[in-house]
Amino acid sequence: MSTTRNARTRNVRKALCRTAVATTVAAAAVLLTGCGGDADQASVPEGWGTLETGSVSVGYPRSEGYAEQPADERARANAAVALKEEDGIRTGMVSVQLDFATGVHDAAGAAAAAGAGIGLNSTRRATDDVRLAGPDDAGEAREARRIDYDFTADGQEDTPNRGTPMTGVLVAGVDSKGVPFVVRLNAVKGAVDAGALDAFVGSITVK
Repeated sequence: MSTTRNARTRNVRKALCRTAVATTVAAAAVLLTGCGGDADQASVPEGWGTLETGSVSVGYPRSEGYAEQPADERARANAAVALKEEDGIRTGMVSVQLDFATGVHDAAGAAAAAGAGIGLNSTRRATDDVRLAGPDDAGEAREARRIDYDFTADGQEDTPNRGTPMTGVLVAGVDSKGVPFVVRLNAVKGAVDAGALDAFVGSITVK
């Protein structure tokens, strides 16, 4: 009986080790495919949609209830928007702004301008340089900057109640024609995890 039990224990341990290794490899694969790297076109996760603009394209989690906003309904400052609405409240938003700042010539300048617009009720969690997918002739346009942040909702324009914890990520840069861009995803905190934010950033292609 003891020998049989020990053999079963060893088999279980081996299975757990194989599972752990497989999980680690899969996670690494997601991380590798989730960033732009040297790809001409970014990988958009299954079940996501894509927003197309003249400077960038970016994925949005359509399978999670996000839907592209018609051009005649979105704010003039936005080149493209996808919204998640629940009971009339905008609990998530993906947006693209183009030519949103003057005197900006590189990713650092674009990120500084975009970061200034996050708001006083926000907390920056991280700032990182990222390389986006894009054609070879995009050159330095593929270099961008990512800012992760937390903030609280203000309750205006169908957003969650004032004080609701929110989270967001933005990616800013300058396209191959010299047009500054910023791409954002904002959502109720806890509605999107770190993996989804990474996938969002990894879905961006600069033109």
